Amino acid sequence: MGSVAKKGLQKYLLQLQHHPLRTKAITAAVLSGISDTVSQKLSGIPKLQLRRILLKMLFGFAYLGPFGHYMYMLLDKIFKGKRDSKTVAKKVVLEQLTTSPCNNLLFMIYYGVVVEGRPWMHVKTRIKQEYPKVQMTAWTVSLCFPL
Repeated sequence: MGSVAKKGLQKYLLQLQHHPLRTKAITAAVLSGISDTVSQKLSGIPKLQLRRILLKMLFGFAYLGPFGHYMYMLLDKIFKGKRDSKTVAKKVVLEQLTTSPCNNLLFMIYYGVVVEGRPWMHVKTRIKQEYPKVQMTAWTVSLCFPL
């Protein structure tokens, strides 16, 4: 690893130790922004929709980062801080079966109402149609191809 990358990683890990919640919130915001930028480019949108990127970053910062922080603290307590691969697999399965459905539903509501600015009735109809496929895809990716 290059010295610049290595120093950057060391600084990031130090921030995680000293300010875990803030660091995770900022990380979730940055990753949400990168993810949406790549998504827009891959889908052929000619000009990046900056508002959409910023609203998704807000969701990452305000919800995904903090929620993940506290969720994994809870999982560490449930599994008594064990970090072996079997315990990690159990944590992933438990998280996917409990919070993943809620997180995906909340994101679909946020995206429809806040990002797209659609009326609740339209968002509700879209969720009824698309939510099962979204959740099945999330489970397939997370459980069949874990990181």
